[in-house]
Amino acid sequence: MSPRTITFTKGHGTGNDFIIVPDELGTNDLSSTDVQKICDRHFGVGADGVLRVVKTAAAGIDAPQTTWFMDYRNSDGSIAEMCGNGLRVFVHYLYKTGRVSENINLIATRGGTKKVTKLSDGNYRIDMGKPQISIQPLEVSVSGRKYLATSVHIPNPHAVAFVEDLNEIGDLAISPVANPENVFPEGANFEFIRKIGTNHISMRVFERGSGETLSCGTGVCAAAVVARLNENQSGDTTWRVDVRGGTLSVEQDADGEVALIGPAALVADGEFYFEN
Repeated sequence: MSPRTITFTKGHGTGNDFIIVPDELGTNDLSSTDVQKICDRHFGVGADGVLRVVKTAAAGIDAPQTTWFMDYRNSDGSIAEMCGNGLRVFVHYLYKTGRVSENINLIATRGGTKKVTKLSDGNYRIDMGKPQISIQPLEVSVSGRKYLATSVHIPNPHAVAFVEDLNEIGDLAISPVANPENVFPEGANFEFIRKIGTNHISMRVFERGSGETLSCGTGVCAAAVVARLNENQSGDTTWRVDVRGGTLSVEQDADGEVALIGPAALVADGEFYFEN
């Protein structure tokens, strides 16, 4: 029996890398094992996750204003609500392959419909909506240290903690632990942030289902929201967030609405063979 073959494109947003699989008619619903194989950095192509490109109608998603649904999977095969870096890469792919031509597009995700705008400088702006911030006390443990943290959903769940030095949290080889454990029944992303200057922070992130990544779009938003809150800011603000893979910007208006701005790139096309 010949191996099953899929075509793919690889792309990244500030080093957060993805395998993009075109499946307009929704006939190739990749299994968790399929995703693990293609994302494996030694035995597969290697990526933090998979973006399956599906027509909204074919995916059975109730998002009448949209044409495209971003089916996002973490590298371990688990499903996430959405991915900020991935959504920029997703729309960039739609442009580059002629699937869209407008500067503003509405994309369906499991975290709701998101508006993505292609800017004149080549970056993309995503309207992320309003974050949900919990006032429940939260503690995060990592590398033998404990930190007070803030829980933010945007829409993925995040635990954000300030640190003096980003190196003090160790290699992030295993997931940090949140206490109390029931705060994140489906797991969470963990952001550790350091203040650099006025409206400027740096960040490391452990993503559920992927491990430490060079960048996390929703995590960058959560980090900027917590930093803004820590500074008691109101009105319209813009934060610069440095991640290991580059720099992103987060805007938040007086009503609390958040937008993520950053680049996207495509780097390769290919075929992947599932031997069994």
